Order: sequence, then structure tokens, then C-alpha cells
Amino acid sequence: MELKPGSILRTFTDHGVEFVLIGGVAAVLHGSPLATFDLDLVPARERQNLDRLSAALTALDARIRTRPGEPGLAFGHDGRSLGDVTIWNLVTPFGDLDLAFVPTGTTGYNDLIRAASIMEIDGIEVHVASIEDIIRSKRAANRPKDRAGIDALEAVLEEQRRAAAGDEED
Repeated sequence: MELKPGSILRTFTDHGVEFVLIGGVAAVLHGSPLATFDLDLVPARERQNLDRLSAALTALDARIRTRPGEPGLAFGHDGRSLGDVTIWNLVTPFGDLDLAFVPTGTTGYNDLIRAASIMEIDGIEVHVASIEDIIRSKRAANRPKDRAGIDALEAVLEEQRRAAAGDEED
């Protein structure tokens, strides 16, 4: 299924869910050339936000991901039950969605929001983790797919630093 991040993000923002975008889509927004096939979000863990998250997941008909191409398993949830699990791997009609409350190498939403920037995807403004935080998390995860992307992310970071240094000299 083709990923349509705007549809997922619009549902989250329409429901007032506070989150930070991480993972491959965030890396692409920063300039990484690597393709991604799912959307990775870190929701805030406050109870009211988890209740809004539950409503958004219901609106999306989100289901627990089983195997690629399968419709997934329906599941009942509310704010409390969503917060009791650290990672949710879900499927929606708009593509795969991963919710990680404490991504590897971070302490969660409050850690990531401090350096996040606001970027636009399909006309929707979202908080996007800094490239440094994305690299930090991928290094800590140390999975083959993460290691493969770190060099590209570091090249993007170096280019951003050179551009910033050039702006300061003008």
C-alpha cells in the first residue's frame, strides 16, 4: 500500500494530537535521499493527548499490523491502553504507521520536541525531529537499515552546517 502521510497527519492534527515526526519521512524532509515506506510518530504521553490519539486512530481505522499487504487486526483502545504499550505497529488505509513512545536513544516526546522544527507536509504543519536526534536514535537502534542511512543523514547534516556557516559570513 502506498504511504499517504498527509492523510494520516491531517487526521492527527484535526484531533489535536501532539506528536513529533521521526524516522524516514522526517529524514527525507531534512534532505535525505533514502526512501521510506511508513510513518513514524512519537506522541506526547499526557492522558488527554492519549485520548485524542485513540480518537484519531479510530477515525483512521488503524489496525495492528500483521503481515505486509494484510488488513491487520482490529483492536479496542482508549488513552490508557495506548499508553500502556511503548510501540504500536499499525496499518491504516493510508499506509503503515508506527507509534513509538520512547524511540531508541531518546527519552520520548519531551526529549525530541525541544529541538524539533515545524515543517510542512501536504499543507499540514508538523513538528519534525531534528536531524541530530534522528541520527542519535538510528545509531542507538543499530539495525542494518538504520546503519545504512546514517551516512546519508550525516552528509545532509554536514551540508546544513556548511550552509549555516556560509549564511553567517554574509
